Amino acid sequence: MNAYRENGRAYINVMLIALNVLVFVFLEMIGSTEDAGFMVKWGAIYLPLVLSKGEYYRLLTAMFLHFGASHLVNNMLVLSVLGERLEMALGHIKYLVFYILSGLLANIISACVQFQHIYKQADVSAGASGAIFGAAGGLIYAVAVNHGQLGGLTSRQLGFMVLLTLYHGFTSKGVDNAAHLGGLLAGFFLAAVMYRKPGRGRLGRR
Repeated sequence: MNAYRENGRAYINVMLIALNVLVFVFLEMIGSTEDAGFMVKWGAIYLPLVLSKGEYYRLLTAMFLHFGASHLVNNMLVLSVLGERLEMALGHIKYLVFYILSGLLANIISACVQFQHIYKQADVSAGASGAIFGAAGGLIYAVAVNHGQLGGLTSRQLGFMVLLTLYHGFTSKGVDNAAHLGGLLAGFFLAAVMYRKPGRGRLGRR
């Protein structure tokens, strides 16, 4: 049986996209998502508050906040493609757990990198990109164990998409590249633990 559920519906991924959009619309109605102070108030990561006040919840809430419409749209477009494929490969519940864990790990790695220069400049960070790169890392693993193809996605296509996104991040200002790389690595290793290639005659997991 194919390792990819062609007839499945990635409803968890749709719900995650909807949640990100709803949070963005709500915040735009009461303030500006391009205001760093406003975003910190609503859960963006600001390392001095995480460390001195113990506000570790920001490592989670920041995953659903975005700085402006273009940030949101770009992330959700990529998530709609990668997340759907990974959910069909992992199953719905596993995908939800995977998404949250990869996003958290990406933010923790980013915070560790930021800690090196916290006393010089503390950044405000938010966005779903850590979890999205986690999905990319998970797909890299799943595609590899399925001989370079999964649900119409080939290793060449996935590799090109990841390299292009990383290149854009490293050549642009205000991008949390540590979260991107952290999410990519976290996703790969999480998939190694959570993903199991279905045997012959086995249905994909729900």
